Amino acid sequence: MIPADVTMTPDPGNLPGGALLQHLTNGLGGWALIGALVALLIGASAWALGSHSQNYQQSFTGRKTVLVAALAALLIGAAPAIINFFFHAGQGVH
Repeated sequence: MIPADVTMTPDPGNLPGGALLQHLTNGLGGWALIGALVALLIGASAWALGSHSQNYQQSFTGRKTVLVAALAALLIGAAPAIINFFFHAGQGVH
């Protein structure tokens, strides 16, 4: 007996609460961006203060925080495209 092929077409609207889940995801993305902004501001402040006071450790930590916050914002913004890319790449596998 040969098993039948299965298919999948993701649609959040097919389940109850799909629209609510989309709103929740959008809200979490907004909060994550606000968190990245706060981290960037704190990191930039630490970087500036450390650089001004010749404190290498504080300057390095601030610089690292700025880079991580920028990367986090990039990933948050690109998350839907990344997920869709890999989903469509997976659909191409036979």
